[in-house]
Amino acid sequence: MSLTKKTGGKALDILQNLPRITLANLRPEPGSKHAEKKRGRGQHGGNRSGRGHKGERQRGNRPRLGFEGGQTPFYLAIPKYGYNEGHSRRPQYHPLSLKKLQYLIDLGRVDPTQPIDLTQLVNGRGVTIQPLKRDYGVQLVDEGAGIFAAKINIEVQRASEGAIAAIERNGGIITTSFYDPISLDVLCKPVPFFQRGQPIPKRLLPGEDLVPYYADAANRGYLADPESIQQARLALAQKYGYVLPDISKDELYHMLSMRKDVRQIFFGLSPGWVVNMAEKKILKPTDDKLLRYYHF
Repeated sequence: MSLTKKTGGKALDILQNLPRITLANLRPEPGSKHAEKKRGRGQHGGNRSGRGHKGERQRGNRPRLGFEGGQTPFYLAIPKYGYNEGHSRRPQYHPLSLKKLQYLIDLGRVDPTQPIDLTQLVNGRGVTIQPLKRDYGVQLVDEGAGIFAAKINIEVQRASEGAIAAIERNGGIITTSFYDPISLDVLCKPVPFFQRGQPIPKRLLPGEDLVPYYADAANRGYLADPESIQQARLALAQKYGYVLPDISKDELYHMLSMRKDVRQIFFGLSPGWVVNMAEKKILKPTDDKLLRYYHF
């Protein structure tokens, strides 16, 4: 005849045989307590108490936070208003010359047969963008405009008039667009973002002070009217004295006509999609609320 064992019987037996817990038999965990090192006992334990020789650090009279040794401190030397107003929030744009862009294309770091944005420029080691240090993208300058000969579709954040003319003279397309810091970080480091398994965020619109720049056709802003941009292209060609090529008859017309949506971060990937790097799949939202959120 088999005897059934009581649940927890062994644990109860151990508790019955253990002594009662009192203040007299409480002890710390072995190894958790160490003997305190004796300090300030002369030759028997050190005569400096571990604080070094002389000075503020040994005597314990260090100055307050913000004291700069008697000179005028930073918070008093910088005026409140005027030239330095808002200096901590002033956006920065790293300059990228046409000479360096042509150099990256010649080395094969940047593929001119695909649309070029910050993802290509950062992966090609052409620029380094740090959104946490107020970097808001790239400014394309016209240094090396005479030697630039590539036909590209490029998206930057700022561009000079000479750089725009040099790209359009070769039959290329340039667009200036705004990225908020979160979208900029995702655009510059897409692989770590995809590995986290998060949905692609939607790009925020520019602030009130940046809307006039990105809505101006002369700057090739992404918020400008396409017809106004075409008129501005013709006007710039007349100003610099070159014939504007007809890209509609070009064999790369499909690539040159590609353009991101106002809320889009990556070419070919819409906001709200999840890129599964392990299974090489793209998951798209189907809920109506999510679709309205990511596309409006």
